[in-house]
Order: sequence, then C-alpha cells, then structure tokens
Amino acid sequence: MSEDLQLIVSTSRRICAAADLIFEVLASPRRHLEFDGSGMLRGTDSADVKDVGDVFVMNMYFAGLGGDYQMINHVVEFERGRRIAWEPENGPGHPEVDAPNARWGHRWGFALSPDDASATLVTEWWDGSRLPAQEAEDGRQWLPSMRATLQRLERLLTSTVSVSR
Repeated sequence: MSEDLQLIVSTSRRICAAADLIFEVLASPRRHLEFDGSGMLRGTDSADVKDVGDVFVMNMYFAGLGGDYQMINHVVEFERGRRIAWEPENGPGHPEVDAPNARWGHRWGFALSPDDASATLVTEWWDGSRLPAQEAEDGRQWLPSMRATLQRLERLLTSTVSVSR
C-alpha cells in the first residue's frame, strides 16, 4: 500500500437548518437521490433507517462497473440527530457480487454538529482504513462528489426551510 494514500477523508459545510431536520433527510434512503453529488445513485425502495443493523439497498450506475448494479448498505453507526454511517456490500449486478470480500469494511457517513438553533455543521466522511491492503484506495478521489453532495443537501434543506416558514 502506498504511503501517499489518504484512507480517511471528510468535508464539511455549515447548513442553515436544524440538525434534526438534516438527520431526517439523511436517514431516508429514498431522499438520497435528491442530494447525491456523485451522479451514481439511481434510487431505492428501502425504508427509512431507524438504528444500527438496518439495511438499505441502493440502485447505482457506474460505467466502469458495467452499468447498473446495487449496493447493500449496512448501518453501522446511528445516533439520532448527530451521526449516521453505513458499510456498503456489493449487491446484484455488481461484477464482484460473489467475491469473498463483497463487504470490505469501508464506510460512508455524516456527522452533524449544531451550530445554533437554526444551523448545523454537516460533515460527510469516507473511511477506507478497514479495507484490505490490496483493495486500499485514495479517499481524495471522493472529495469532489462529497462537496457536491453537501452543496445539494444545503439547497434542498434551505429551500425546504424557507417554504415551511
């Protein structure tokens, strides 16, 4: 593994919305398509996340993996209003769905820190530190889509907040 790899990356944005409202959107897999900055998500029928151990399936598209596939996301962190994270597992259509390491241990998550009653510092993070050495990847590749995600999340929530006032 190269010492130049950054195995944990994060980016933050202050969003003028209450942490509980933001968390409600993040815990609803059906809403992820509304703020996805990667362009890879295609939607889901999965129910809202309620706790650690919940699973949601996301329909995905990436030409480099042959097009359409699914990721099975296992919720590994859940603190209502503060933190949510999941470990993806290769699902149907993924070229490595039957690989012994279909769930490699990398994590995607969001941490929320209320800034005041009407604003929250939202941090999206990717943690690849649990990946096997032969699968290690530089997390910096994810930063542009993470920044776009937080920007889209802000637009979604601030338009929701202004409409509901």
